[in-house]
Amino acid sequence: MSSTVGQVIKCKAAVAWEAGKPLVIEEVEVAPPQKMEVRLKVLFTSLCHTDVYFWEAKAQNSAFPRIFGHEAAGIVESVGEGVTELAPGDHVLPVFTGECKECAHCKSEESNMCSLLRINTDRGVMINDGQTRFSINGKPIYHFVGTSTFSEYTVVHIGCVAKINPLAPLDKVCILSCGISTGLGATLNVAKPTKGSSVAIFGLGAVGLGAAEGARLAGASRIIGVDLNPSRFEEAKKFGVTEFVNPKDHKKPVQEVIAEMTDGGVDRSVECTGNVNAMISAFECVHDGWGVAVLVGVPHKDAEFKTHPMNLLNERTLKGTFFGNYKPRSDLPSVVEMYMNKELELEKFITHEVPFHEINKAFELMLKGEGLRCIIRME
Repeated sequence: MSSTVGQVIKCKAAVAWEAGKPLVIEEVEVAPPQKMEVRLKVLFTSLCHTDVYFWEAKAQNSAFPRIFGHEAAGIVESVGEGVTELAPGDHVLPVFTGECKECAHCKSEESNMCSLLRINTDRGVMINDGQTRFSINGKPIYHFVGTSTFSEYTVVHIGCVAKINPLAPLDKVCILSCGISTGLGATLNVAKPTKGSSVAIFGLGAVGLGAAEGARLAGASRIIGVDLNPSRFEEAKKFGVTEFVNPKDHKKPVQEVIAEMTDGGVDRSVECTGNVNAMISAFECVHDGWGVAVLVGVPHKDAEFKTHPMNLLNERTLKGTFFGNYKPRSDLPSVVEMYMNKELELEKFITHEVPFHEINKAFELMLKGEGLRCIIRME
């Protein structure tokens, strides 16, 4: 890789030219990394619902042309000025949010919401100079959440790169840079169920099953999966889910169903759908006195959360979380080690795999609701 240091690299990237249209494999030019940036060779990436949401651009502004992608693993090709923590050849996970290590959030033991680098879905340029590092014939191609991993090479701010164990298989741990860690951390770091406790998981997609995996690792004795899609129930058993509730099968609110099943409510709940009614149910289904509900899903911008104040006064706790409360650089390497130590099982999340030139197949699978994670092989 040393021959490319300081040079513009020409490589293949999947470019979204306009909303909702299939990505096009193009030759792009990737500029060298600037101050506090690194250029990565992406080896494996996967598709997350967030990519699809902003590619469809139905509910928000999305800049085009753009290179999407944010769940990935790769190797450092070169580093920009001021980068001392990483060197060419390091194995890394790029992350959609960051850790500058200098702001109040980064210095807090409780927060992972870095003031400088937290997720910004609107920004399509690098924060150092307000320019893109991608171009085609001199025309800028916009970045996405600071990662843009649907390219053989990408440039990322140093604060959004986690250095990991070089022995970790990149085709497996790439899925830890977003959804799975979000669900896992919501349970382990925020809900914190105790051994033998009961946990309800709302939404059994990849994030929800990550939350279920966290409950399994914590030793929960009852993990109740709540979903409107009964076809997800069998798959969820692999993640430790012991019982299932489909709200459509009951005339009464699902929180009442769960309270009856659990003698007053579950000890912990984790909401992973973003539906505000599911959020309310997740809060109202926890036991008074000690129950904790954690919200993970991102709601509609106009949604309002309504519950009676007595639900709080009766000592139920409502929490929110972002990326499972993991600080990307400090904490993700230890999540990779959980996999290396055979505590965390990642293979069961990976249901499909496609070569890079068939990336649109991954979009088709997600739009059909098929599978959990589709790995895209860059080489």
